[in-house]
Amino acid sequence: MARLEILTYPNPRLAEKSLPVEAVDDALRRTIDDMIETMYEEDGVGLAAPQVGILKRVIVLDCSPREDEDGNPLPKNPLAVVNPVIVTRSEEKIVWEEGCLSVPDYNDEVERNARCTVEGLGRDGEKISIEAEGLLSVCFQHEIDHLDGVLFVDRLSRLKQQMVKKRLKKRAAEEEAV
Repeated sequence: MARLEILTYPNPRLAEKSLPVEAVDDALRRTIDDMIETMYEEDGVGLAAPQVGILKRVIVLDCSPREDEDGNPLPKNPLAVVNPVIVTRSEEKIVWEEGCLSVPDYNDEVERNARCTVEGLGRDGEKISIEAEGLLSVCFQHEIDHLDGVLFVDRLSRLKQQMVKKRLKKRAAEEEAV
């Protein structure tokens, strides 16, 4: 497995729409494994293929606790969904503080549906349907947004978007200059 480079804002590829996956094959499974490894190494709870420069409709997530009350590591529970589609959304909303590996060092509250049902294909190409609530629902919506070229900061007020994007562009320019 290999750790993949995560694209960060303002990389224009993050705003592109991803293409559906035609077939779940060994190459795609290797990509999924690399995405999972990258997600864990970056201490994320989700990662979408566009975040690593792959414009395909693939997401990985693991919203399960990483440690028990005593700080002991818990088993990992990664989930991969190919061509995910949200088929139902609750009317009830929740506000969750979100962060993103592609928007480093910035978190903000975003309103999402409290529950959703996602359908797609699993790692081995089998049809799956997952009913999610709370953090898992938020994570699915966040990662599927990436597949459509939408970042969580795009869901903030226009004023906050402008402020955050300006700061991120300035930081990116400073990092390039070094």
